[in-house]
Amino acid sequence: MAATQDRVRIIDTTVLSDDWYVLKKTTFEFLRRDGTWQRQTRETYDRGNGATLLLFNRARKTVVLTRQFRLPAFVNGHDGMMLEAAAGLLEKASPEERIRAEVEEETGYRVQHVQKVFEAYMSPGSVTEKLYFFIAEYDAGTRVGNGGGVQTEGEDIEVVELALEEALEGMRRGDIVDAKTIMLLQFLALREQAQQRSQ
Repeated sequence: MAATQDRVRIIDTTVLSDDWYVLKKTTFEFLRRDGTWQRQTRETYDRGNGATLLLFNRARKTVVLTRQFRLPAFVNGHDGMMLEAAAGLLEKASPEERIRAEVEEETGYRVQHVQKVFEAYMSPGSVTEKLYFFIAEYDAGTRVGNGGGVQTEGEDIEVVELALEEALEGMRRGDIVDAKTIMLLQFLALREQAQQRSQ
């Protein structure tokens, strides 16, 4: 089988919107596994790459999440108030640099040592964004502000501290439905289980 770049021929690209982010319509030909070329048209939404981080207090077994309004979730039947791990777009910074600034902005905690755990494309059928996932430890001494986000950017963020078990139960109940947050909570829970077994 040919390499992927040899299986795709871009025919035409049209910018449909360049307001908030960039929405493009692309017509391309794709070499199928049976050796035939098939013409397809897809739309892609490019908002840049991002990073997300789950704050964890190892001694108290707690996590810090944010609650904020998300219009896309609201128009799809949710009340729009999403419980999430702190996150933000990279905006030409490194993932580590950006997520440290974003966490402080949103939660008020200043973290120096962040652990990258994985990368993932969150909706590869339509959105180009790749997220870098991190975990960092926090305690009362790392709190340097109230958080809340940036008002001029439309942010009105509530900082929420939960026991890890409570957050996992919230995920099971459907109170936490944000994919990046679910992924980080599951990663942390599995890591904690593995560490307990090895003791």
